[in-house]
Amino acid sequence: MTIVFKVSDNIKEKMIDYYKDMCKPTTPPYAIFQAVEADTVITLYESGKAMFQGISADIDAAMWRDLEKHLNNKDVDIRSTEEKKEDKDMSNYYYSAIGSDEVGTGDYFFPIVVTAAFVDKKDIKFLEELKIHDSKKLTDKKIMSCAPMIIKKIPYESIILSNEEYNKYHNEGINMNKIKAILHNKMLLKLKNKNLPYQKIIVDQFAYPKVYFSYLKEVKDKVTNITFLTKAEDKNLSVASASVISRYIFLLEKDKLEKKYNMTLPKGAGTEVDKVGKDFLNKFGKEELIKISKYSFKNTERILK
Repeated sequence: MTIVFKVSDNIKEKMIDYYKDMCKPTTPPYAIFQAVEADTVITLYESGKAMFQGISADIDAAMWRDLEKHLNNKDVDIRSTEEKKEDKDMSNYYYSAIGSDEVGTGDYFFPIVVTAAFVDKKDIKFLEELKIHDSKKLTDKKIMSCAPMIIKKIPYESIILSNEEYNKYHNEGINMNKIKAILHNKMLLKLKNKNLPYQKIIVDQFAYPKVYFSYLKEVKDKVTNITFLTKAEDKNLSVASASVISRYIFLLEKDKLEKKYNMTLPKGAGTEVDKVGKDFLNKFGKEELIKISKYSFKNTERILK
């Protein structure tokens, strides 16, 4: 357990006196002292920041918190850094929000699907019961069973970008992240224009905000009031729902392609894709391979060899 908080100057002096016989011979950079008391390591920095580390860190920290309150009438938060991080991660969870996410950007054979979804706070319990808050870990079977229920319950907008369309973008010098930004903006705008009672718009961050908006500089209508979060599907159920719906549509498209070509086509862009790609090339030829694939991927070069 690690607890960190800043102490007042008069508390700093009392800490120096209290721990003077427990100090280690060496100190970290910018530290006044580092002491060991029972199971806790205490480090006091020149800035006044006090760090308590160990099994009983909360007990030792509480002593100085109480003294701060008594002498300075100052309230100190002594939750561990792990607890504070968890609170920070949950700070976007209980908002009614529009969120967006995508799948298919790393798949050689399959399209890109981007979805924006709106989740009202009142629907959080329903979605939690489906256990979609950890959407990246859901199996395809789970996606196929729960996505239809989500689609019936919540508003959403999705777009499918075929690999033929992706290749056209690529030929025009538009990179993957710019493609994603354009598609996310389109879906967010469509959902925002439905006048839903959202409090936040959240995007699973794939580029720094400044870079994201630079990709949209030529776009006339932009959604700008966005909260960008990494691993956003864990932090708000609108993004988790968008992820599930995107994956559901992606799996339906995968099934269509496999039926069309009467082949099992693997996800991703690994060695199995190369192997199947060579079989596809032998059966349907180069022109059809280019049509079905993201042919800018290195797989194409390996397959054609």
